Amino acid sequence: MKKFFILTAIAATLLIPTTQFAQSKRKKDKNAVALPAPDKKPEPIIKEYSKVITKDAISDQGLFTVHKVDKKYFFEIPNKYLDKDMLLVSRLSKLPSNLGGGYVNAGSETNEQLIVWQRFQDKILIKLKSFSAVANDSLPISISVKSNNYEPTLFAFDIAAFSKDSASTVIDVTKFYGTDVKSISGLSAEMRETYKVKGLDESRSFINTMKSFPLNIEVIQDFSYNASKPPSQEDAETISIQMNQSMILLPEKLMQPRLADPRVGWFTMSQIDYGSNELKSDSKTYIRRWKLEPKDPVAYAKGELVEPIKPIVYYLDPATPEKLRKYIKQGIEDWQKPFETAGFKNAIIAKDAPTKEQDPDFSPEDIRYSVIRYVASTTRNAVGPSVSDPRTGEIIESDVIWYHNHLRSYRNRYLLETGAANPTARTLNTSEEEMGEMMRMVIAHEVGHALGFPHNMGASCAYDTESYRDGDFTQKSGIAASLMDYARFNYIAQPGDKNIRFIRKMGPYDHYATNWGYRVIPNVTSAEAEVPTLDQWIMEKSANIIYKYGKQSSSFDPTSQTEDIGNNAMKASTYGLKNLQYVASHLSEWTSDVTNNYEDLDELYKEMLDVWSRYVGHVVTNVGGVYETAKKPNQNGTIYDVVPKAKQQEAMQWLQTNAFASPTWLVNVTTLKNIDYSGYTERFRNLQARHVNNVLSFERIGRLMDAEIMGAANYKALDLLGDMRKGIWKEAALPTNVTIYRRNLQRAYIERMGYLMKEEIKAGRSSDFYNVAQSDIRGLVRGELNTLKNTLSVAKTRGINTETKYHYEDAIKRIELILNPK
Repeated sequence: MKKFFILTAIAATLLIPTTQFAQSKRKKDKNAVALPAPDKKPEPIIKEYSKVITKDAISDQGLFTVHKVDKKYFFEIPNKYLDKDMLLVSRLSKLPSNLGGGYVNAGSETNEQLIVWQRFQDKILIKLKSFSAVANDSLPISISVKSNNYEPTLFAFDIAAFSKDSASTVIDVTKFYGTDVKSISGLSAEMRETYKVKGLDESRSFINTMKSFPLNIEVIQDFSYNASKPPSQEDAETISIQMNQSMILLPEKLMQPRLADPRVGWFTMSQIDYGSNELKSDSKTYIRRWKLEPKDPVAYAKGELVEPIKPIVYYLDPATPEKLRKYIKQGIEDWQKPFETAGFKNAIIAKDAPTKEQDPDFSPEDIRYSVIRYVASTTRNAVGPSVSDPRTGEIIESDVIWYHNHLRSYRNRYLLETGAANPTARTLNTSEEEMGEMMRMVIAHEVGHALGFPHNMGASCAYDTESYRDGDFTQKSGIAASLMDYARFNYIAQPGDKNIRFIRKMGPYDHYATNWGYRVIPNVTSAEAEVPTLDQWIMEKSANIIYKYGKQSSSFDPTSQTEDIGNNAMKASTYGLKNLQYVASHLSEWTSDVTNNYEDLDELYKEMLDVWSRYVGHVVTNVGGVYETAKKPNQNGTIYDVVPKAKQQEAMQWLQTNAFASPTWLVNVTTLKNIDYSGYTERFRNLQARHVNNVLSFERIGRLMDAEIMGAANYKALDLLGDMRKGIWKEAALPTNVTIYRRNLQRAYIERMGYLMKEEIKAGRSSDFYNVAQSDIRGLVRGELNTLKNTLSVAKTRGINTETKYHYEDAIKRIELILNPK
């Protein structure tokens, strides 16, 4: 009964009107504060599709549908693409001058990452996927490989909505592409430190465009960073870059990879296979190549030329000048002959881009199309990047980039390097036919990179130096055994030599390497099973130097250098300098006398100094040099062989005669007086000091110390130091005055010797690292400086002019400060 009464009272209370309750409350407490209205029910994180992708959305359908709603960007990801392998490629599209010390160009790749999009609860994740560690899924160890190589999460997105049919998931990607995400940034950690980057200025940074194609999505970002020490325009304290982010769907069906071999040059990718039967994980390196399959495998196996199922097609950028198109097409299709060596007919084809009427959907950014892009830029360069599948090495797409001003570099070098022997090069208005041939070869070279071939710097050493003066030989063989060498012009041929080809061309190595990498080996189902055949092809050619591959990364092998030609650097550079001296005496005649201004003379004179320096550098590499020839244990000989002592002595004598002598012909007073008011001696001091420092490097001296234990007959570190001292200070042995050039050179020598006395090789910065302080270097350098000091003490008392006397006294003091710094 009591319980009923309580419930009745509560019910009665609830029946009292709220207004009456409020009025009675106000009568009781006039100062009461009104209660706030209850909070609205929070909106769900995952909203209805129409509330996210509104009617105002601008949409672009492709791999994912890309939506722009006001200032936000959304991906609508078909669920069928979740957990599918994709490639995220980051490239610099535009950049400030001198970024990365001038070694980074527009089009340079800054990162390449294998990714998958995964759903986790109410989020979509970008997971980085590694193929550097693998094991077959059928093997138990694959579980451990996955556990010990857990894939990091690059970014996490809240699910914004689902499509109306629930087949797709919508996420907001504005923050991912619109902020400074380090893994897709164009600025490395080293650059950020060097340029004192404080952070991204979001008020000056934005997503430029976002486009979706059937197999890829392309995003252009414009980013500005606050930086205290930018690489250029320091007053702005800003680094502005434009990034191109490509996201590419990788093939569902994997191409059979081909194992790399260091004896044949290829771009490669590596994996660690934990499924090996060996007692350790097995490192495997695969070449990067296009997937070419014969239409008729039976005919192909018989040795007949067969067209591929899917040829490599390059389209010309619609912006390409009409007069250049035929040369670009020729450069692309020059690779048809090497592909025929590999058994394929019409394997690579050049086409004009379709017009809007022919194909309104064609775009150079579509990954289905490889394009020779023609860029209106003052950059003097061309590049041949490609995108490859990190799982197999299959090249998926490539855009070769040609920058408008690049031909000017070739015109200038054509004049400087061949003008003495080649009358048609003695002009600023090189013929269209000659410029076209140069462009054709540059395009073919860059397409070679896009086919998988790195530089073969050994190819220009395959021919005898004297052969470059033989017209019949040069017309047949060009100037290197491979187009992939940096051997651009024949600078050896002399005035009066007849029928000379001065411009590079395709060589026998290009046919050999194309066959080795692209020929399909019938009835083989694994990369390992191909190796015996691939080995046999190499052994058949191993005795012939024209099939040798020389790595670009070699800084010690005189047979694998950039920009050189011929098998004897001393002889080749002697011919080159002789030609350059002729050009120097006529440079005004071919430039300013014709144009009536000094701009071209100024430009070409400065580039001529660079040519001189290159010729000298080719000789320097012989000193302390080591030949490198990639071999397997079943081949005769060793991989590394020290350059013979006689050749190193020949190189040293050449340097004393040509590089360290006073270059009165190169420092042309008439030219200098018309292009600059000062800096005449400094120009050459800088060039000579560069080569003194190069010869007297820790790495070179270290290799000579190693050579000492290889045999008593080898050129030694003490030989190098003694020859340098005697040659550079030869005036001190005689009552001879020293010119201003030589005084500058001699001071550069003392400064470098001081460097050798106090500096060290920084660990990790040099592959030739060793402990300098505990090596012979300090003792050898100290001995040489004491010997020099004694020589100069006598020399200063001889019959010399005042400048020379003061110079010797100053040199003695400098030496004393090095030996006794306190």
